[in-house]
Amino acid sequence: MKFKVVHGSIRPHYRLADFPRHMLKRWYLYLPLFAIWALAYLRLFVDPVPRLPLLFNWTPSLPYRIAFLHPARMPLQRGQTIVYAFAGEAQVDYPGLLGQPFFKVVRGLPGDIVTVRERTVFINGEEAGFAKTHTFDHRPLTPIAPMSIPPGHYYVQGTDRNSFDSRYRESGLVRASQIIGIVKPLF
Repeated sequence: MKFKVVHGSIRPHYRLADFPRHMLKRWYLYLPLFAIWALAYLRLFVDPVPRLPLLFNWTPSLPYRIAFLHPARMPLQRGQTIVYAFAGEAQVDYPGLLGQPFFKVVRGLPGDIVTVRERTVFINGEEAGFAKTHTFDHRPLTPIAPMSIPPGHYYVQGTDRNSFDSRYRESGLVRASQIIGIVKPLF
């Protein structure tokens, strides 16, 4: 490290070549940072499916930020929050969504009746939510088709009214094989 006189005071002058030495002296600060970056890049570019039991959510789709992931036991129950790997029809328009983990709440079970009236979706006669006409980037959205939920499928929905979920054909119902686990909120 060299010193430099700036406006009458002596200040340290750092060179880029000094940075590796600085990092080695303070490895305990930089190691966790690089480990987090490495895990984020692996998850983003290699495998988006969460493999650790601790999950972080920074989207408005759920009201909590940190959760514990339990392996899913079938059959699921209404009201459980799950994580599943996305495989909806929107993969054509949004290829980056394929396999991405989504947090949603189970609202409809196999055998439940889904109906739609004027873009409002009902499950067994109870209002589940309103299906918007377009996404934020102005792509059209189609409400789910009226049906009886088939065996091995679930109607899921986010807690945010703008959530991309089973209200839309582009997302569709979730197959049991897509479900990664059940989420228990921690914070």
